[in-house]
Amino acid sequence: MGYRIVVAGATGNVGREVLAILAEREFPADEIAVLASARSQGDEVDYGETGRKLKIQNIEHFDPAGWDMAIFAIGSEATKLHAPRFAAAGCTVIDNSSLYRMDPDVPLIVPEVNPEAIDGYRAKNIIANPNCSTAQMVVALKPIHDAARITRVVVATYQSVSGAGKAGMDELFEQSRNIFVGDSAEPKKFTKQIAFNVIPHIDSFLDDGSTKEEWKMVVETKKILDPKIKVIATCVRVPVFVGHSEAITIEMAEELSAEDAQKILREAPGVMLVDKREDGGYVTPVEAVGDYATYVSRVRDDPTVENGLALWCVSDNLRKGAALNAVQIAELLGRRHLKKAA
Repeated sequence: MGYRIVVAGATGNVGREVLAILAEREFPADEIAVLASARSQGDEVDYGETGRKLKIQNIEHFDPAGWDMAIFAIGSEATKLHAPRFAAAGCTVIDNSSLYRMDPDVPLIVPEVNPEAIDGYRAKNIIANPNCSTAQMVVALKPIHDAARITRVVVATYQSVSGAGKAGMDELFEQSRNIFVGDSAEPKKFTKQIAFNVIPHIDSFLDDGSTKEEWKMVVETKKILDPKIKVIATCVRVPVFVGHSEAITIEMAEELSAEDAQKILREAPGVMLVDKREDGGYVTPVEAVGDYATYVSRVRDDPTVENGLALWCVSDNLRKGAALNAVQIAELLGRRHLKKAA
């Protein structure tokens, strides 16, 4: 006996990716409902590459009673309206928005890192999915933290435009085309031109000069991995369609050589180590697209601190950063608590 699962926001980038991953991983679903706003009602979406079509229902009119779990990819405002309604009806919400991430009664889960934290989901019947840049980073950090206790992390991100949704991807495409033919490349979605440029600004600015994206990486890493870790982030939008990259510098309480870190990372769940010290012996965003793994390359000692490492981390942000992690949470919830499927 399988699950009755809802995918809300099924017409968006992340929602479509959720459906593709559910199909790829043969998630034990007896029934799937796909939801979106009223304007998409009656449209059809693909259930991965199975050839099966699913008809969109209006989330406003959907009754969640009797459904086991719902993966939300609808943004904070819509989540604020519908997540409590679904949770109260007994349908566990796995939320991709930032709304509940720092709620002490809502577990923030990366299954390779803190699976046991899911046991607290019953407080609100809601589970939060972390920010895309945080998700891949903590997967890479977890095995190192277990081995040598990380005390400080300095990270610079190189985040693709898909993190800003379809509008961000469209803007990069249109600006690139316009520049080649001599037309205007005025920004609409982003604060400055994104084509052939980088923008050190993601989300709104805070009083201390950091951005909300940077703040998310700090507080989410502490909640998921260890509240004692010090984190500072600089988050940058780059002209890449899909795939986030991160240059991470780590300080540890105990000595851990780059060679030993490579051995640990090679065996770590969710991590794919590709670290040949030669031309092309590392992973770039283009190569990570469509994959489940969090790739780690360029592992090396940092001689500027007593116990330091530096590494390069790349992942498909629509997958591990959002859709895959949400599906993995659904699988974890089923294994640990619902246990309906054989």
